[in-house]
Amino acid sequence: MLPWRFEITAQAYAQRYGVTGKPMTVLFRPPRQTWLRAVVQASRQRPGLLTAPTTLSGVKQMIKALKNGESVGLLPDQVPPQGMGVMAAFFGQQAYTMTLSVRLVQQTGASVLLAWGERLSWGRGFRVHVQPLNVELPATLPEAVSAINHAMESLVMQCPQQYLWGYARYKQPRATL
Repeated sequence: MLPWRFEITAQAYAQRYGVTGKPMTVLFRPPRQTWLRAVVQASRQRPGLLTAPTTLSGVKQMIKALKNGESVGLLPDQVPPQGMGVMAAFFGQQAYTMTLSVRLVQQTGASVLLAWGERLSWGRGFRVHVQPLNVELPATLPEAVSAINHAMESLVMQCPQQYLWGYARYKQPRATL
C-alpha cells in the first residue's frame, strides 16, 4: 500500500464514519524537517480523524482510542526501530516487522480489519476495500506477526501493481533514539 493511499483510506473512513460516529486515530511519523511538521499535521487533521505520533505517547493514544471503542489505523509493513519488531517472512524473505499491531490487539481485544485504497483508472478517484482478518491471531508474538504479514501479502496480491514495491521493506531497522 502506498503511504498516500493510506491517507486516502483513513480520510475516507473519517468522512463516512468518523464524523457521525467515533473518530479514527492513525499512527504517523512526523517529518524530520521542523518547518514541515505543522503543514503535514494540518493536512492530516480532519473531522473524525486524529493523528498519533510514532512515540510512546502516540501508542498510548492508540490504546486509549481502542479502549474507548474507536478505530485506529497503521501500516503494519513499516520497518520499526531496532528492538520493536521481530523477523517474519514477507513474500518468502525475512523482514524486520513491527509488533505494534499485534500488541494493540493483545492489550485491547480489538478486532482487526484490513483496509486499502485502490486507485481507479483515468483519475476516477479511489475505491476503499475493507475486510476482516479471517484468522484468529496466534498467542505467540512471532506467529501473530507472521499472520499479519500473510494477511498483508494477500492484500498486495489483490492488486499487486498498486503496491509500493520500491519501498525498502527488507531494510535493517534504524536505531532507537
